[in-house]
Amino acid sequence: MDNLTVFTEFLLMDVAGSRELQVLQGVLFLVIYLGVLTGNLVTVMLIVMDTRLHSPMYFFISNVALIDLGSISAIVPKAIVNSLTGSKMISLTECAAQIFLFLLFAAVEIAFLVVMSYDRYVAICHPLHYGLTVTPRLCSQATAGSWSSGLVYSAIHTGCMFRLPFTKTNVIQQYFCDIPQILRISSPEAQFSEFVLIAVSACLVSACFAFMLISYVNVFLTVVRIHLVEARNKTVSTCTPQLAVLLLFLISVTVAVLGPTAKKPSLKNLLTAMFYTMVPPFVNPIIYCLRNREINAALGRMLSRCSQFPG
Repeated sequence: MDNLTVFTEFLLMDVAGSRELQVLQGVLFLVIYLGVLTGNLVTVMLIVMDTRLHSPMYFFISNVALIDLGSISAIVPKAIVNSLTGSKMISLTECAAQIFLFLLFAAVEIAFLVVMSYDRYVAICHPLHYGLTVTPRLCSQATAGSWSSGLVYSAIHTGCMFRLPFTKTNVIQQYFCDIPQILRISSPEAQFSEFVLIAVSACLVSACFAFMLISYVNVFLTVVRIHLVEARNKTVSTCTPQLAVLLLFLISVTVAVLGPTAKKPSLKNLLTAMFYTMVPPFVNPIIYCLRNREINAALGRMLSRCSQFPG
């Protein structure tokens, strides 16, 4: 045991073969991050400032926008700094923070997607009871429950992965502290306990997805029975963005969970990680603005007001 090296810093993956490519990678990450920052902040600002969007559905959408902003902010800024400065190091504390925050925002987003599916189910399948069922108090309780459960879930997983020192290697074949990579270099005891937690998590997540599936199937069946074209189109316009976001989230989770654990740096691994860490936060605001009539209209009103200000 005296000859073991306990690592307190990790060496991240470097796909770029030259300094110029490193800087180009950093600039690309910066552009994507600024796009995510702008899109999600505009979505939140529209919902907060436009009184026509002060409803439970848009309250939940604003929370998802903040979650997307938080999830990418937990990872990408460090990658931008490393790429632009030529560094590949990340401390043990920073690595644990990345894992904790990434798991937190992922768990909270799943919870909010479940709540949003229930919100659409009640609004479309039982519209007369919507005001009595989805109350401000219920929204507050759902929000507090989502964030609390996410904090507990993230704390348990992070504590399990980092409770024992790392002695195998300090090389992480990814541009951030990816969970499979941390498990690959962790101790056998930590791996076993984490795999047990992952199995329990898989059951809970499957139950959440089953609930969402049942909710949206009922919504679809109700929409089919709507005879008025205008009412049907309005209903579809409010559900389509949520379904698209849910589908994108499912694809991202599938890629993250089922993708092979990289053992050497490659462009394929970098692009795969970019897909499930950057694409959903970048695309979600676009989906809401393009497919949701109310948000699209609110954006038009905001741009109209801005254009009226003198030069």
